[in-house]
Amino acid sequence: MARNLLKNPSGEDELNFWELIENGGSQWKVEDMPGDCGHDFCSEGVTKYFATSFELCLKRQVIDLLAEGFSSDQLDAQPPVTVQDWYCGRTDCGCTYQMTVCLLDENHEVIQEFRPDSVTLDPDCDDCSWKEVNHTFSDYGPGMRFISFEHGGQDTKFWDGWFGVRVTGSSVTIEV
Repeated sequence: MARNLLKNPSGEDELNFWELIENGGSQWKVEDMPGDCGHDFCSEGVTKYFATSFELCLKRQVIDLLAEGFSSDQLDAQPPVTVQDWYCGRTDCGCTYQMTVCLLDENHEVIQEFRPDSVTLDPDCDDCSWKEVNHTFSDYGPGMRFISFEHGGQDTKFWDGWFGVRVTGSSVTIEV
């Protein structure tokens, strides 16, 4: 099984290894599962999540694939790159979720991008339990040297505190 190239994917190490692109409202926070008005997670190994606030919260990691031990030849063979993320809302407040993953060349120019439509969860009419988003990149051409993984969101009622989307269990793997 391929190893997860993201460091601290579920908040076990607070916010370490994440670049905070947007840190609005009451800012990012790490909480224990299931949290207030929360949902149990489907994997016993995941015990924490990242919570967003009433203004946009986005965080990112840029993975240096050569530093992670991949060779240029391995990467130029265009191995499948699979990204996965989990998100949920609270049972008392709506939220939005967004994700962008980019395969980058040596100059950090985008080779290929995965940016699903933003999701809005409303507890009055949606199931706000944990949902998975995943994507596998293939046939993207030679030259990939970095991967940028960015995700986050906010709440929809602008309540002070951490009522926005929750994210955890993120992963980026390469099958070589």
